[in-house]
Amino acid sequence: MASASLTRARHLKNPQGSVLSKTPLSPHSYGAYSISLSFGTPPQNVPFIMDTGSDLVWFPCTHRYTCRNCSFQNQNPSNIPTFLPKSSSSAKIIGCENTKCGWFHSSDVQSRCSDCEPNLKNCSQICPPYIITYGSGSTGGILLSETLDFPKKKVLDFVVGCSLFSKRQPSGIAGFGRGPSSLPSQLRLKKFSYCLLSHRLDDTSESSSLVLDGNSVSSDNKTVGVSYTPLVKNPATGRSAFSVYYYIGLRKITVGGKAVKIPYNYLSLGADGNGGTIIDSGSTFTFMDKPVFDLVAREFETQVKTYKRALNMEALAGLRPCYDISAEKDVSLPELVFHFKGGAKMALPLANYYSFFGNTGVVCMTLVTEGPVGPEISGGPSIILGNYQQQNFYVEYDLENQRLGFRQQNCGK
Repeated sequence: MASASLTRARHLKNPQGSVLSKTPLSPHSYGAYSISLSFGTPPQNVPFIMDTGSDLVWFPCTHRYTCRNCSFQNQNPSNIPTFLPKSSSSAKIIGCENTKCGWFHSSDVQSRCSDCEPNLKNCSQICPPYIITYGSGSTGGILLSETLDFPKKKVLDFVVGCSLFSKRQPSGIAGFGRGPSSLPSQLRLKKFSYCLLSHRLDDTSESSSLVLDGNSVSSDNKTVGVSYTPLVKNPATGRSAFSVYYYIGLRKITVGGKAVKIPYNYLSLGADGNGGTIIDSGSTFTFMDKPVFDLVAREFETQVKTYKRALNMEALAGLRPCYDISAEKDVSLPELVFHFKGGAKMALPLANYYSFFGNTGVVCMTLVTEGPVGPEISGGPSIILGNYQQQNFYVEYDLENQRLGFRQQNCGK
């Protein structure tokens, strides 16, 4: 999980490239959460990873779909559910002249329709294939226009990726970011929200809910008990991928009530688009740039004197600090709190930032940073708030009023 979270952070920091519905949201052993959506006529049900850090919605497609390095726990790469366009009467390949093709390729029609004759009105060239790189892998295919089928409403002409090959992506991905091709954008949602079940890393059959809301929300209409902080726009215009992320104004971090003295340039968004904090459902452990992480970890190390450091486990797990609590009946560690613009505070339960390392009696902090070996992860957001830290929180993306809300609650049944 630590390695996967770091790989995800490298991608997010240096990226390459009106309906109301409620759908189950399930945790997976490889650190992600999935939903099921139905596409086509008749509808075919397909599982997707919910990802607020990307925008395209794509599924494994056709009998010829191949996935390399997709042998994960409880995942059989030879038995990945695929969508079959030939079995759907509503599937249409998107042409190069379609304006939606410009979401992924040049806005200049002539450049993306290079095989069309200049005066030909009905060009048959398709939209060029897409290739998307994620932190943990990649995928490629062609764009389709399809019907997205919800229980109470059908959404026609929804743009979806028909991926023919992938690497290390054991499921399709439903992009929930701020780009034009994301699911919230195409559905014109006013709001969406979720509550993430606690990670057991065992593919539990339990699920919580993802709510897609197309109803208008007034600025003074606040969900009971929810704290809100404004969503922030990245000022950089040269990095289009950064515009997809949900930036939030993190003002300070406290450990055991003491403010960590984090330099301002890490907490704020610079004119070059670097720095600041994003919330990301596709990352497992929260990532922090090394100078930020070192300050937070050092504060824990300073305050925790009761328990012995488990340095051997730190080297093995790639996490720190770790403490041996095997002989303890009651465990007390400093509280970790994120303080956001507008006064919202996210006080994390202990289970959201310290986790047992196997059956060793050792607990390790589940925040990550780049290690002493390998290239520095430079640029992009300084802090990526991952889904492990969002466990058992109701999280609301109020798109109409450009704010993020959250409250601690039990997300189980």
